[in-house]
Amino acid sequence: MNKLSMLAAGLLISVTAVAQKKPEVEFDKSLITTKVQESFGKKNMTAMDLWELGRVSAEGLSPDGKTLLYGVSYYSLKDNKSEKNLFALSLTDKSVKQFTVDTGAESVLTIAANGDVIYTFKGQIWRKSLQGGNAVQLTDVEGGLENVKFSPDGKYILFSKSVLIKSYHSTDKYKDLSKSNIYVYDNLDYRHWDSFNDGRFNHPFIASYSDGKIGEPVDLLKDEPYYSPTAPFGGVEDFTWSPDGKSVLYVCKKKFGKEYATSTNTDIYRYDIATGQTKNMTEGMLGYDNNPVFSPDGKRLSWLSMRTDGYEADKNDIVLLDPSSSQKVNLTAHWDGTVNSFVWSKDNRKIFFVAPTRGTVQLFSIDVPANLNVRSLPKIQQISDGQFDVTGIVGELKDGLVVSSTKMTQATELYHYAFKSKNLSALTTVNDAHYARLNETKVEGRFTKASDGQDLFSWVIYPPNFDPSKKYPTLLFCQGGPQSATTQGYSFRWSFQLMASQGYIVILPNRRGMPGWGVKWNEDISKDWGGQAIRDYLSAIDDFSKESYVDKSRIGAIGASYGGYSVFMLAGVHEGRFKSFISHCGLFDMTSWYGTTEELFFANHDLGGAYWDKKNEKTYTDFNPIKHVDKWNTPILIFQGGKDYRVPIGQGLEAFQAAQMKGVKSRLVYMPDENHWVLSGHNAQVWQREFFDWLKETL
Repeated sequence: MNKLSMLAAGLLISVTAVAQKKPEVEFDKSLITTKVQESFGKKNMTAMDLWELGRVSAEGLSPDGKTLLYGVSYYSLKDNKSEKNLFALSLTDKSVKQFTVDTGAESVLTIAANGDVIYTFKGQIWRKSLQGGNAVQLTDVEGGLENVKFSPDGKYILFSKSVLIKSYHSTDKYKDLSKSNIYVYDNLDYRHWDSFNDGRFNHPFIASYSDGKIGEPVDLLKDEPYYSPTAPFGGVEDFTWSPDGKSVLYVCKKKFGKEYATSTNTDIYRYDIATGQTKNMTEGMLGYDNNPVFSPDGKRLSWLSMRTDGYEADKNDIVLLDPSSSQKVNLTAHWDGTVNSFVWSKDNRKIFFVAPTRGTVQLFSIDVPANLNVRSLPKIQQISDGQFDVTGIVGELKDGLVVSSTKMTQATELYHYAFKSKNLSALTTVNDAHYARLNETKVEGRFTKASDGQDLFSWVIYPPNFDPSKKYPTLLFCQGGPQSATTQGYSFRWSFQLMASQGYIVILPNRRGMPGWGVKWNEDISKDWGGQAIRDYLSAIDDFSKESYVDKSRIGAIGASYGGYSVFMLAGVHEGRFKSFISHCGLFDMTSWYGTTEELFFANHDLGGAYWDKKNEKTYTDFNPIKHVDKWNTPILIFQGGKDYRVPIGQGLEAFQAAQMKGVKSRLVYMPDENHWVLSGHNAQVWQREFFDWLKETL
């Protein structure tokens, strides 16, 4: 008999003896499982366990397909920062060796055919061979380099840096007042995401390059008040070289002031190095156009495109252009979904992409037409399926793809997707040993009927050692976005695995407004924020509450951004369903929010427009949480970031003050240094402690 069997048998004998002496006492059988697991080092996940996980990033494949480079970041509570190093995985024998050891974060730019890895470290370019040896610093550029891409022949370098264009800050406007600290604006776009516009704009630069020596850079947007990469999250994907190295393509929204704040019309521009001339490659395409990529043979250009100006969550399509003939075709126009990202196949015959579908994110393929004159619909296939998300495609091997993938109970790892078997097999196992010490949390899908008769899917995650004969407190998770999917993603703050490990059942409805269930389902939330989506939440929790193991007296609702708005709305319309609420950076008063948020294109599309326009009256009355505060009577915890300019500070303060004046048990957690997210490790620990302490107090 092994150790596990002996321990279990011993516990059963002990329990039986107790039961014989006192038959009237019911014994919790899950204690047996718990004690056995504890004896083998198993435990329920804690917030500290979450932050001890390694964070894996794909860095690139060697040209011969034999080596995969990836990064792993670990967080130090002592230093309150992360440390990232690179690792090399042999795809031949699966051996792993650490590639970098210096303190700091390295990011791979390219892997040469001779095995030289070119990467950035502390703002400079370095070289190190996969075969070993010391790293060599190639550049020493003042201020460092960002978003670097080399020309195909390696003789030029493309990068970005910040350039002062407008004198918004007093020290730039009044040179003699160096100790002043004032901003002066006469137009919109005065702040974005978490920073005020200081008059500096990211611009792309081109310079000659020779073994670390960089020539005089040329500013492709000289004196223009535009951003490329696009703000606030654009990166190196906004740049690409033409296959012949004679031109550069860059993404830019060439609008300024109010027009910039109310539009999503980014375009792809081609800059000719010899002439200095610029051409708009996407003239007349009015929505987001980004991520330009040439086919491996260099004959075709593809990019992601949205049709509608001002609609940031529009259907994202893959557009294909033949530059030689100027023929253009939308490859996914006929497909009822939206694309996250894509890569070309090495033989130029397919494009692989990832997209949300039915509560997950999966791999798809498109057969690229050989002749763009033939208007037959390109064949699109879903090629992966399972209870996981494929979050990105790293590259192609002879027999499959290297991809990144997550589950609700597993952070990012890298996998091999096999074309023949259509299965994923793990390439990295950075966190396997850590997870082996944690008790498992089961995840299941569930369908119910929405109030309008539509099928409504939810993910449900259960506590460790779940026993359906017991009753559990339950959390309804309200997703943000609003047009973002609740799939098998992994979060280091909204960790459903962590929540379940503290003894809560968590239900995550794929309510109206989420991609993965067709374009119409995604669009239905616009101008209807407080309508069917809120009813979807109530339908999901009402259905789930019928289960015998749900303690109907201990149900809470939680969420951030639009999810925080949903919590504020539910607080006024829930009719006693919930015992506790938690809202993070939620929208509370749509009128004041419209007057202070920065990306007005989003508010104009999703709310219908301004509060003074009578056609939008319902948005600012029936669908406005502040108009339902008279019915607030349930404890509520409110998180608010001080540097959140997407949902500015007034939203959280107004909601807290209203709850206090109403006599509702409430708490404000103000994070002065955080934006719409929580990025500091120490602050994240405070966030988790306040989150779970509140639930213990109120649920």
